[in-house]
Amino acid sequence: MDTVTKKYIENVKVNDIPWHRLTTTYGRATDFPEALDVLWNMESIETVDVDGEAIGLNIEHQSTLWHATPFAMIFLLRIFKKALEERTQNEVAQYLAEQLVELFTVIAECIRDGLMLEHVDPLLNFEDMLNEEYLWSEEYDEDEDVLRYEEDDVFPDDLFFSFYYYSQQVLLLAIPLLDISDEGEANLLELISANRSV
Repeated sequence: MDTVTKKYIENVKVNDIPWHRLTTTYGRATDFPEALDVLWNMESIETVDVDGEAIGLNIEHQSTLWHATPFAMIFLLRIFKKALEERTQNEVAQYLAEQLVELFTVIAECIRDGLMLEHVDPLLNFEDMLNEEYLWSEEYDEDEDVLRYEEDDVFPDDLFFSFYYYSQQVLLLAIPLLDISDEGEANLLELISANRSV
């Protein structure tokens, strides 16, 4: 991984991302900051379940990744790292870590499927996906969004492949955190590593 990408993943803040202008499975990622905050706090299994599912359903659908996916993955990786550090003292952290392994596995499978197809090169930098030309309107209008989806070039090829490529770059940083004695984590490690070699 190049140092620019690694530095961006490690340093970008939630408030740096225009979530309300990024697409998800069911609309926009406007509510992601609040949901990510709930996951970070790990206060109860119930709240983690609700907000974790809300994010999970909106960053992947039928092997398709979305504009919000690679950005959400950055913060989910940070949450995963914290959950691993706290899981021996906090049952919510243990539960969340297991759920994130499952979600990361789904994302890694999507990436694997995407890499098998013929594709263009991704955008040069992670943050290029936030260039004004790729962002959706400041004000959310469901009807306008529906019309935009009908355009032939709704996501230019290099932008669309970047959803997969940069999600994979985030997952590569999960490798040192994974425990090969845990079956789920070992499977995820194998998937991430296999994707790297495609």
